[in-house]
Amino acid sequence: MRQIELDGACLCRRKQAMDYLSARLELPEWWGRNLDALHDCLTEPGEPRLLVLADRAAMEGAPFGRRLLRVLEDAAEENPFLQLEEDGGDRG
Repeated sequence: MRQIELDGACLCRRKQAMDYLSARLELPEWWGRNLDALHDCLTEPGEPRLLVLADRAAMEGAPFGRRLLRVLEDAAEENPFLQLEEDGGDRG
């Protein structure tokens, strides 16, 4: 399973988050750069991925971050090839 670490502090504002996710998740050039398109990309079957989210609190503190968090959670619930975990901060 491919592990991808995501920094919640980079996911609070729309443009910054879309640029960050495009690079970190290696999304196709043609994706719509919006939450609906992100959900579509994340729910397509494919290589198993584990998204490890650090600084969830930063996302929860921003309106866009909260919407994005819901998309990530919904996609992980719908796609058996995608898991979302919170970084506990105790990795070596």
